[in-house]
Amino acid sequence: MSTITQINTKEFNEKVRTAEGLVLVDFSATWCGPCKRMLPELEAAAAELGDKATVYKIDVDESPEIAMEYGVQGIPNLTFFSGGKVVDTAVGLMNKATIVGRIKQNLQVIEAGAPKKVS
Repeated sequence: MSTITQINTKEFNEKVRTAEGLVLVDFSATWCGPCKRMLPELEAAAAELGDKATVYKIDVDESPEIAMEYGVQGIPNLTFFSGGKVVDTAVGLMNKATIVGRIKQNLQVIEAGAPKKVS
């Protein structure tokens, strides 16, 4: 998870729904102040965790159908996927430690073989 890649609806279908392991999707928008402030925190978390998860960004204005499908009503919104299914969602501005903690928590759930939504 060393880099964060911007994707669109078509790429979402190809990369997120068929991905193995943990995938983190950052639903955001270019006009969103908290999204801009969280980006360096997300990048730092991605750098710290290496390839333990894949991180993608989706602009909700460019791909509104994906945002609607997953009920994104507030941004920034971090949605965690495993096996193409949502396993966790976190909404709002977060610091690096919080993001890393959520990623590690979701990795533990996935590694334990429990495809249950993290609360």
